[in-house]
Amino acid sequence: MQVTVEIPDDFAARLTPNGLNPSRAALEAWAIEGYRSGALSPTDTRLLLGFETRYELDTFLKSRNIFDGSYSLSDLEQDRIALSHL
Repeated sequence: MQVTVEIPDDFAARLTPNGLNPSRAALEAWAIEGYRSGALSPTDTRLLLGFETRYELDTFLKSRNIFDGSYSLSDLEQDRIALSHL
């Protein structure tokens, strides 16, 4: 599917980081939102963005401060309990 969106040049310049192609920036934003919301699986997101490996996707997500499976407070508490039993 092809989607066309008209955005004034001054907005496109501000919304497109580091001179990235505006079409690519829009695709990345859409993929990130799909990933965050759960509408896209990691594999779906990887394929949509054209990455060959999960490592490439992880690097991309981390560069945008999106950490999948990051260590949570709940994880810390579970580890603390497990260590106390040792």
